[in-house]
Amino acid sequence: MILIDYKDRRPIYEQIVEKFQQMIICGVIEPDSPMPSVRSLAMELSINPNTIQRAYQELEREGYIYTMKGKGSFVSESSEAADSKREEIKRELGECVDKALAIGIRPQQLETMLQDCVKNSTKGGNTI
Repeated sequence: MILIDYKDRRPIYEQIVEKFQQMIICGVIEPDSPMPSVRSLAMELSINPNTIQRAYQELEREGYIYTMKGKGSFVSESSEAADSKREEIKRELGECVDKALAIGIRPQQLETMLQDCVKNSTKGGNTI
């Protein structure tokens, strides 16, 4: 389900947050689906449960999941978090397009570059 990259300089909890965000946004984990328990995911990944708890707190703060006392954490129905992430990506892409056009890259070249990036992405498709 989740692979931790120990060579990545980012904290482990951030990697976990990112992976769950991707799975939720892509629909791999559906709304109201239960999240793995903190203890079971910590055992599966061989990491401290506090790391998982911190990741879940961040996901809840960002609106991706909600917690029911005594029952666990579940994926939020609201797509606000996913919409927000899409808007952030759209904004960042817009900034990149502006920079590319400013240095003389033609729109057709830009489209080709984007397609190449998508093809070469290790995070693209269903490789979550």
